[in-house]
Amino acid sequence: MFLDTVLARNPALVTAAAALHQRGDIPPDTYVMDLDAVESNAALLAAEADRLGLTLWFMAKHLGRNPELIRAIARAIPRYAAVDADEARALEAAGARPGNLGHLVQIPRRALPGLLASRPTAVTVYDLANARAVSEAAVRLGYAQDILVRLESAPGTGHPGQEGGVPLPALAGFAAAAGRLPGVRIAGVTAFPCLRCDPVTGEPRPTPNLGLLLTARETLRGLGHRDLSVSAPGATSVAALPLLASAGATHAEPGHALTGTTPLHAVDPHRPEKPAYVYVTEVAHTLADGRPALFGGGFYPRGRVASALLPRGGLRLRVADAPAGNIDYYRLLAAPAAPGAVRTGDTAVLAFRTQIFVTRSTVAVVSGLSDRSAGSPRLTGLYDSRGRPL
Repeated sequence: MFLDTVLARNPALVTAAAALHQRGDIPPDTYVMDLDAVESNAALLAAEADRLGLTLWFMAKHLGRNPELIRAIARAIPRYAAVDADEARALEAAGARPGNLGHLVQIPRRALPGLLASRPTAVTVYDLANARAVSEAAVRLGYAQDILVRLESAPGTGHPGQEGGVPLPALAGFAAAAGRLPGVRIAGVTAFPCLRCDPVTGEPRPTPNLGLLLTARETLRGLGHRDLSVSAPGATSVAALPLLASAGATHAEPGHALTGTTPLHAVDPHRPEKPAYVYVTEVAHTLADGRPALFGGGFYPRGRVASALLPRGGLRLRVADAPAGNIDYYRLLAAPAAPGAVRTGDTAVLAFRTQIFVTRSTVAVVSGLSDRSAGSPRLTGLYDSRGRPL
């Protein structure tokens, strides 16, 4: 999906990643992350958000909750949106500050006291029971916690496994009940996804959920709630921020823009964010019909992987489709035109959309790719897919 873009915009990353594997410094099934590019992308996003008056909470799930990358992002975007409780703990341990908790996964009630102790800016709640749990935990800590009301997605816009939220017609009743809770204050609304990239042009476009948020904000204002935030995550990038600001959003939650890997970047390599990762693996064996098999472990089902580069011979081979219901022990390539052109142990470099935290991959962080005067790129650390050093 992104191989052409990374070859055009960040060829040094491809070269460095292949060299690391060929020297044995990294194993197959490794994402190689360009630390400098991630930090630069975060600074670009922060500058554009500041120009437009938007606040950013960064997402790190697709980065494997990596502490080096988190620290680099936090220098430009200090606060995060945590997808779940485990991620919140990892982000805080890396030194980032809590912005929005419960963004996609509600915080388990027994985890609330520990996470609220760090005073997040907001906690997203899907229903009254979760608002009540936040209130009880906050009261025990001696303060009132700001909450964002997650709205139920418009029909046809949500993702399986992410169901939930307050239906818009029920918002007034929810607000009345939540308003009686002593430990919370309704501080705004959120939904997901609020933007999607056009499948042809890659351009970010509003979904009906963005309109739901604006209607919900007016409903809450009519009920006397003030200083309301509108957090509108989904396909956030430098290109999307003006659209969000003009629509009336106050907050955005960039994730894949930090690595230059939104669908827009696959279509248009000239966008300001630089592609910041590749996936490196190797040929495990070759089938009798000539098709090479790559070691797997990091092939995300929605990655839209198209081709692999085998640097030794400069080959680009098509990656065969694979059912999402199967474990990716291996991933097959198309057979090369010349028999024997691919050998067992050959390096393969790919670039596709991922969510590293749901893989079993290694993450290698590399710095110095953008500074030619600094000499060779430096491998600064190896981590597992949840950010733990190896």
